[in-house]
Amino acid sequence: QVLLVESGGGLVQAGGSLRLSCAASGRTVSFYSMGWFRQAPGKEREFVAAISGRGGFTSYTDSVKGRFTISRDSAKNTVFLQMNSLKPEDTATYYCAADRTQVVRTRSLSYDYWGQGTQVTVSS
Repeated sequence: QVLLVESGGGLVQAGGSLRLSCAASGRTVSFYSMGWFRQAPGKEREFVAAISGRGGFTSYTDSVKGRFTISRDSAKNTVFLQMNSLKPEDTATYYCAADRTQVVRTRSLSYDYWGQGTQVTVSS
């Protein structure tokens, strides 16, 4: 079993930055693909970014390309999401997820483990 705990959310003004962290415990996730998803009130959960099991491949939804960067520190069993140039439309609860395969996936159903989420609010 894998436990994922997100942190780093908060309130920031438009144009600001936040760095989300996702700490995994229970077993190493070094070879798991990891993803970030977000869900705004009244909307479906959507894919944000993912990184492959060995970190060689990444994928981003179009709306965050050039602004967000996903990375991982296998030694710390942690995945990060650096978010720059934040916009009010980025406001959502952000979830970390782990996929037992090494393949980058964008569908939430592909992921096996989920964190509880961290709130990101961007004011205009």
